[in-house]
Amino acid sequence: MLMRQRLMVAGLAFASAAAAVPAQLLAADNYPSQPVTLVVPFQPGGGTDAVARTFAKVSAPYFPKGMVVLNKSGAGGAVGWNYVLNNKNEGHTLTVVTAEFVILPLLGLFDHTYKDYTPLVQLNADPAAIVVPANSPYKTIEDFMASAKKSPAALNVGTSGTGSIYDVALSAFEVKSDTRFTHIPFPGSGPALLNLLGGQLDAVATSPAEAAEYVRAGKMRLLVLMSDKRVPDFADVPTAREKGIDVAYGTWRGIAGPKDMPPAAVAKLKQIFEKVAQDPQLISAIKAQNLGYVYADGEAFEKKMAAETADYAEILKTLSIK
Repeated sequence: MLMRQRLMVAGLAFASAAAAVPAQLLAADNYPSQPVTLVVPFQPGGGTDAVARTFAKVSAPYFPKGMVVLNKSGAGGAVGWNYVLNNKNEGHTLTVVTAEFVILPLLGLFDHTYKDYTPLVQLNADPAAIVVPANSPYKTIEDFMASAKKSPAALNVGTSGTGSIYDVALSAFEVKSDTRFTHIPFPGSGPALLNLLGGQLDAVATSPAEAAEYVRAGKMRLLVLMSDKRVPDFADVPTAREKGIDVAYGTWRGIAGPKDMPPAAVAKLKQIFEKVAQDPQLISAIKAQNLGYVYADGEAFEKKMAAETADYAEILKTLSIK
């Protein structure tokens, strides 16, 4: 009798173990079981929103239940990123992440770090720039700096939020060029550029990609790029370093989910996103929007975040930005 009981227990244990593997495989096969929400932590109209919507469109064939773009702006991106942690939803809520993702925690403006998330793929990188309206009296960056030195803090410069990459880049530019501006934060570059068009600002710190539509329409003028080299689509715009100002900053964009997603969902998302990120349709769409295309898988993207966290901690300390 005892031997029979032991055999029955062993049999049940074996059956349970055998059933576990198919269950895991089934979880991977069933994902996604509902629409995937891609949170954009900024308002519509900026480069981040453009990247997200292009990515969602190209991803559509891989998500039979659909991918929905949801704008949740505020606090330089922190509102949207917190939303994802509060709505984990078994891997069905993801977010676009930007350079602010590693900067805001260092400034005490975001209570989480990249370690609370699962980086999935990097899609883009762009330099910072300063843009003015076409009717601005400042024709060159030298004109702009001369005015700032003559009347410190008199020029109002819009940014995509306090602690945003463009806010940090503008601060670095001030330090390196011995100038001072009044920073005017907005919930994204899109609203800042609209206010520039409306005459409420003297300039905006953004990326050349986000201002490209207005520049090409003759409504705005790029004064300088904060990059190591000139951007091919705007070859006539000088870099800050060409003008003796040692600054080179920029943003990047990618996709991440919350930290504790089901392993099967993470594996499937990384597999899908590797294909989507290298899809010619996505690459051409990103470049058509004057955005810089860069691909890195989840592991490489996470290493980039770790490295930039250390770099920006040193930069912010050196520039005394708090």
